[in-house]
Amino acid sequence: MKIFRVFAVKTVLLFLLAGIAYATPSTQIWIPSTDIQAFKKGHFGLDSYIKTGSQDGATEPTVTNMGLTAGVLPFEKVQMELGVDYRDTGGNHDYPLLFNAKLGTPENALFQGSPAIAAGGYDFGTKSDITNYNLYYGLAAKTLGQLGRFSAGYYTGNKDLLIDIDGKKDNHGLLLSWDRTITEISDKLWAAVDYQGGDNGYGALSFGAAWKFAPNVGVILGYDIYNESTFKPTATVQLDIDF
Repeated sequence: MKIFRVFAVKTVLLFLLAGIAYATPSTQIWIPSTDIQAFKKGHFGLDSYIKTGSQDGATEPTVTNMGLTAGVLPFEKVQMELGVDYRDTGGNHDYPLLFNAKLGTPENALFQGSPAIAAGGYDFGTKSDITNYNLYYGLAAKTLGQLGRFSAGYYTGNKDLLIDIDGKKDNHGLLLSWDRTITEISDKLWAAVDYQGGDNGYGALSFGAAWKFAPNVGVILGYDIYNESTFKPTATVQLDIDF
């Protein structure tokens, strides 16, 4: 019975993980960032997550996520973005819509030297206990000169969907990241490393780099290593267009 239960939980987690991908709020590689779209500015993201190996002999489908995000507040020191995503998992279009929102302040907005602060949520699905992951988070970020920007925060989500490999509740954890424009090479080159805690389908260490092909167009190439070792890593390609 225990072997069957573990197999069943792995199967459920495999399905849930296949449905997780990010073009949602403004992000680093994997986790949200404190960046927020400016008022009346839009962002289109097209992200693909490609498994680099099979799971229990089964090849997981590629996840493709198309997202639109827009800034909705006309203030300099308090900003907000809203977004919607359409998620395709290997041709599965059941309950594909997910929603996100973020409110925050940029660096130096509260006082000179103050960090950027953001709070929001993402992956609000339309089907209870299927796509309503409902992740809420808070983040603070500070740029330290040539060292780059460092971010730290915490998240929590739906305890019925965010579980570990044994089926136990695992619905919260740390959010950490570093990112920097690599000006020594080019102002068009950006790199990042981020981490999301937890042994659920969201917990991962990710890293990658982006190149700006135009002022409003960039492509990210990244790699995600999941905290739960039975989940195979994913390579990610992300197209970002501002308009």
